[in-house]
Amino acid sequence: MHLCSPSRSAAPRIEELIARRELSAVFQPIVDFEGGAILGYEGLIRGPAGTPLETPFALFSQALAEGCAIELERAAAHTCVDAFARLDVDGKLFLNFSAGALRRLADDRDETLALLRRRGVDPQRIVVELTEQSTLLDAGEFLPVIVALRAAGAQFALDDYGTANASMSLWVRLQPDVVKIDRFFIHDIASDPLKFEAVRAMQHFAQASGAQLVAEGIENEADLIVVRDMGIDCGQGYIFGRPHAQPARCVTDSARDALGAGHIAVFPEATRALGSASPSGSMASEKMLVTAPALPRHATNNDVLELFNHLPDLHAVAVVERDEPVALINRRSFMDRYALPYHRELFGKRPCMQFANASPVVIEKSMSVEQMAKLLASDDQRYLADGFVITDNGKYAGLGTGENLVRAVTEVRIEAARYANPLTFLPGNIPISSHIGRLLGNEAGFYACYVDLNHFKPFNDQYGYWQGDEVLKFAAAVLADVCEPTRDFLGHVGGDDFLILFQSDNWRERALQAIRAFNEGAQRFYAPAERLAGGIHGEDRRGNPTFFGFVTMAIGCVRVEPAGGASEYGSEQIASVAALAKRRAKHATSGFVLIDADESTALMRGQAEASPLASE
Repeated sequence: MHLCSPSRSAAPRIEELIARRELSAVFQPIVDFEGGAILGYEGLIRGPAGTPLETPFALFSQALAEGCAIELERAAAHTCVDAFARLDVDGKLFLNFSAGALRRLADDRDETLALLRRRGVDPQRIVVELTEQSTLLDAGEFLPVIVALRAAGAQFALDDYGTANASMSLWVRLQPDVVKIDRFFIHDIASDPLKFEAVRAMQHFAQASGAQLVAEGIENEADLIVVRDMGIDCGQGYIFGRPHAQPARCVTDSARDALGAGHIAVFPEATRALGSASPSGSMASEKMLVTAPALPRHATNNDVLELFNHLPDLHAVAVVERDEPVALINRRSFMDRYALPYHRELFGKRPCMQFANASPVVIEKSMSVEQMAKLLASDDQRYLADGFVITDNGKYAGLGTGENLVRAVTEVRIEAARYANPLTFLPGNIPISSHIGRLLGNEAGFYACYVDLNHFKPFNDQYGYWQGDEVLKFAAAVLADVCEPTRDFLGHVGGDDFLILFQSDNWRERALQAIRAFNEGAQRFYAPAERLAGGIHGEDRRGNPTFFGFVTMAIGCVRVEPAGGASEYGSEQIASVAALAKRRAKHATSGFVLIDADESTALMRGQAEASPLASE
């Protein structure tokens, strides 16, 4: 057995692992949401179990240091194909390649065919993924690689789209068959409106380009149902199975139940945390600012290395002269070059400008969001990989990342299209109607509950609009607290009127809990003397002296059947009948009234006949 040099780590060299066939493959299922079938598996490589080189990150980091990364990729592909053939499973095999490794395959068509047909695996079952670590200096030159792959029978995919080097310009130029959305955008998408909007934009572009989307990183039911209801076809993640040498051949019962869940997702763009501030349409670049040290022009490459080692989370470092940025050094590019044999000895004491980008993307703090959006749409996509420099009146202020830029622009776009109540930030009439339409279109049963506050106007007159607004915000908070965010939709119709579209099974208990919580909590908005008196003295609508009790909550509910019946009518009819139930609830001692399905259908039929929309 070959022994490693004592001066080096105890871990064997990558070439030795390849020669001794000590690499192994694991597979993670990729699931088609329609029917829950496994459409394929992503092949992933592992080093010897229990060693420092077991993980892919350790393997490829070591290969990069040894200058044999492409050889490791080829060996990993061979290992995955061989193991996949032995599994004898149905579906496609997804293989990861860097741009450099794919170019090598394209240069040798015979080798490409040999790999794709290895062990009798049909090339049409292979999907080659371009990994996010790849840097394409000229996407046009890479097109022949795609042509060669498709000529051999394989499909082409962009991996981890939305991060690092996976840009929209790359999507346009390479026209992939499959685009895998990075797990960053999928994790917690059920509660993050920015991620939801970003993925919806990807979905629109996929429909236009004909690419199939795969959502990576799905780990829980809430995220799965949102992605499913958005119309994305396929997914991958721990909810379906972790990478394993003997992967599942069918979807687990729990995952199948999640895919078949009867309730419709409440999309996160329709909600907002109560009390959070609305960002200005002219959001400044300073919101993306990452405070980071800079280096002078005369700094050496050793200085750069020391800074990166000292600050492991720093993605880049700016080079400045008289406080003005003159270059940017990206960590990954620098480390990749510096890891090559003898580069530290040869270049360590030389000026850092040798490995720097002398024309970095620069964003002034005063740049408007419209200008940022133009930057996103430009052909210059360097900021996604390198990041960019942020200046204040031309002087270096800090760094930014492509992720932060996308997030800032997306946030403003969401604000512009929110259609939300300006006081509570809850969805208004347009998103309420839209969600009712989604429920009806999917034949999902639900309860439409109209909420109103009794004696609110006298309170508002007595204490003023400011205190009245506080009561409305309290009501919104109480209602939000009883809703299950992924199932129950809460909207603010206007004034003291709210609408909840319940899909939770225990909806009645939730509604009654809201009434109790509000009725008890609302008393704190009154002066001590009026709390003792049980209300306030005022005038009714005709000007007559009247005593008004405390502000209380009334909820009128309508059952909408999952198919047929009331669901044949539109959002206007459903809201109208729910409002009628609310008027009844205002006179009920409990403050709660439910109109059953038969009566609600009859009422909606009458509402439809009287509606000005009925003839359209």
